Amino acid sequence: MAAFKKTSNFKMLTILMPKYCPRINARRNLNLQEYHSKDLLRKYQVSIQDFRVIDSKFDSKPLSDFKADEYVVKAQILAGGRGKGHFDNGFKGGVHLTKNRDEVLKLAQNMIGNKLITKQTPKDGILVDKVMVAESVNIKRETYFSIVMERTFNGAAIVASPAGGMDIETVAEETPHLLKTVPVDIYEGVTDKIANEVAEFLEFKGPLKKKCAEEIKKLWQLFLKVDATQLEINPLVETDDGRVISVDAKINFDDHAKFRQEEIFALDDVSEMDPREREAASLNLVYIDMDGSIGCMVNGAGLAMATMDIITLNGGKPANFLDMGGGVGQSQVSAALRILESDPKVKTVFVNVFGGIVNCATIANGIISACKVKPPKHPLVIRLEGTNASEARKLLEESGLPLQIISDADEAAKTAVKLAQ
Repeated sequence: MAAFKKTSNFKMLTILMPKYCPRINARRNLNLQEYHSKDLLRKYQVSIQDFRVIDSKFDSKPLSDFKADEYVVKAQILAGGRGKGHFDNGFKGGVHLTKNRDEVLKLAQNMIGNKLITKQTPKDGILVDKVMVAESVNIKRETYFSIVMERTFNGAAIVASPAGGMDIETVAEETPHLLKTVPVDIYEGVTDKIANEVAEFLEFKGPLKKKCAEEIKKLWQLFLKVDATQLEINPLVETDDGRVISVDAKINFDDHAKFRQEEIFALDDVSEMDPREREAASLNLVYIDMDGSIGCMVNGAGLAMATMDIITLNGGKPANFLDMGGGVGQSQVSAALRILESDPKVKTVFVNVFGGIVNCATIANGIISACKVKPPKHPLVIRLEGTNASEARKLLEESGLPLQIISDADEAAKTAVKLAQ
């Protein structure tokens, strides 16, 4: 087994924390509510808090056999900052503690059917239709544990820190000696030696070290069996009564394994997605919202990043980007343009396509078709290079549509920025 390796830069963390490189692989993340993740942990015998779920029926039966010294009532939405949030009905906080089981339903009634507003939600909040009621545990100590796919090791790696319950990127920046990684051989898996070394690094002592090692092996089995690309437990805690518990979990899955994980992918919660993102996903396109004024239609995540960079370097800001991928058809191109233009922030659309697998003529015909059905609301700047680019440019020029067709990428970006102003 390779020795533990220190890391003090963000290379690992950009893979570990998707918020730093959102959907860099041009796929939409599978969205699981917290209670779904806990269900998966429980299925693989990982130690968690006991919990129940209450929905808009407000059925008290799930609570009838649920006994705890204290209960945590948590609104279930796909956003952070719930504890400090507030509801549109004036109720404060999406996370509450109570020792009175009878009070649980009252708290749920203040949450369900109302919109919770946090620093990570839209301004008008997100509608809550379920709450999770979990056993509250007295936490003695918090640690951080995750398993991620890491290119450096051509496979999975464990990332661990005794400083849990906080942003792992802060640990990496301020106290890098508290963050270590260890590669996991896919054939050997997490051995007793690896599990014990990680447990020791996490500062679990005596019998708790063995308990932690067992939890680590179970988490590896979960990671492996569900085709995860990331499994993050923050925090993995030591309780005052001598337990090792995964209090919160975030799991990312490999989209290509959907055919093997149909039951999990059926849990995908799209209700909180941007409608444009949801429509794009239904067409096998990827839409990402930004906060600028230039809509970007591209093919490939790398070109999307480069396009946004060149817009920014020329003084503009992307409003969004829509990645069509390599196998896009004419109807998808037309739909993509319509989706981009539906964003009220957009003042100009910049189409930047480098045709490799994709045929530029397909892109051109899709744009022409969309514009004939509904004239464009905003200036269109189009740069096409690669497969059949000359033919595509000729199609656009002969269409009679008011299009800015520019071959040079930098010049096209400058024109898009100028038109957006």
